[in-house]
Amino acid sequence: MNRFLYTLLLRTLSPALLGWMALRARRAGGRWEVCGAARFGRYAEPAPALDAIWIHAVSLGETRAAQPFVRAVLDRGHRVLLTHLTATGRAEGARAFAADIAEDRLVQDWLPYDFPGATRRFITRHRPRAGVLIEREVWPNMIHAANRAGVPMILASARMSDRSLRQSLRLGRIMREAYGRFQAVYAQSLHDARRLERAGALAVSVSGNFKFDLHLDGERVARGRAFAERLGRRTVAIASTREGEDALFIQAMRHQIERARHQGVEPGDQVLFYLIPRHPQRFDEAAERLRQAGLSFVRRSTLVELGDGGTSAVRACQDVSVVLGDTLGEMPWYYAACQVAIVAGSFEPLGGQNFIEACALGRPVLVGPHTANFEQAVADALEAGAVERVDGADLAVQRALQWVEDPRCLARMGEAGSHWVRQHAGAVDRVVNGLEDLLAS
Repeated sequence: MNRFLYTLLLRTLSPALLGWMALRARRAGGRWEVCGAARFGRYAEPAPALDAIWIHAVSLGETRAAQPFVRAVLDRGHRVLLTHLTATGRAEGARAFAADIAEDRLVQDWLPYDFPGATRRFITRHRPRAGVLIEREVWPNMIHAANRAGVPMILASARMSDRSLRQSLRLGRIMREAYGRFQAVYAQSLHDARRLERAGALAVSVSGNFKFDLHLDGERVARGRAFAERLGRRTVAIASTREGEDALFIQAMRHQIERARHQGVEPGDQVLFYLIPRHPQRFDEAAERLRQAGLSFVRRSTLVELGDGGTSAVRACQDVSVVLGDTLGEMPWYYAACQVAIVAGSFEPLGGQNFIEACALGRPVLVGPHTANFEQAVADALEAGAVERVDGADLAVQRALQWVEDPRCLARMGEAGSHWVRQHAGAVDRVVNGLEDLLAS
């Protein structure tokens, strides 16, 4: 397929694609502006971020992964244009870089749809010094527009699964040319680098994963630890559950809670679970599922209203079975407040979610069988003794309950995890240095 046929197909399918985006926006909530002018590269005002480094982080996960890189670019004295495709990604960027936005050091915008005119107008308007795409966001017309305008492009913290490689090869010439136009590609692992080269990338090197260079919110970590100490209960976090997984884990929790009740264990002496859906549109759905299952719970937002770590918040958790994580940007709090982390997104065929933050905080981690998005990281963490893989939600909850009764296991796996994260840090510095070299050339 060449670029003409790709664009023709994109235009033909655009009504269906826009409809899908609108449906996704309605389900997710937030301000998506699916048919907004900026989505089509049309702007009423002059560009606010001329001569900036353009960084594209498509959604929530990529935006969080890119935060240390964005911070490093800002610290080097560059202005940043940060683009997204989803409302959750844009909201996270606005939260994380609020001070920089107020100081006009960082500007946010939508990445336009990949139509030739829209991408050309976007590049002409912003005139970035360089563009950095995070992980796997490769849009042929956008890459072509940047190349024609003389904007050097980098693919950073790049990953490519076997499935993605097969899809790219099926598209043929259009994707080979897009990957071949990157001035630099920094892969997460050697396996990713080899697949990217087969896809057509030329200047490929292995730099590592941005997610290892995380900067934990120290204030939230301190509050989470203080809360756990005051509460005095054994705790398990079930983090980043996605579609279909809440029901699995609620059933598993209910089974273990009823078992403990039959054994005469009082509610306040049982393990407390944190159930944390990944997307805010499913908070109320998860609450309704907990009610239907007969599990007593309190929302995390209620604890915040009660003063977070204060006496009222602690008292609200003393006799419930579950804390429903219905807040955003607080994963450091949840991990700091728990003893074991079950990281979901991997118990249905969804590719898995980021578990590195839990390891960095010294929490033993359990993942499910579906971890294609973190293939190399999971393999390395398993070898390091920081993570264990189980086949289902029931087994994950059972294993977590075994671990919370074994302080030596908690300490051993926790130290293995934090050491493993420290060993793999440095990807941000390598890519920022490469960016500086590219700008100087």
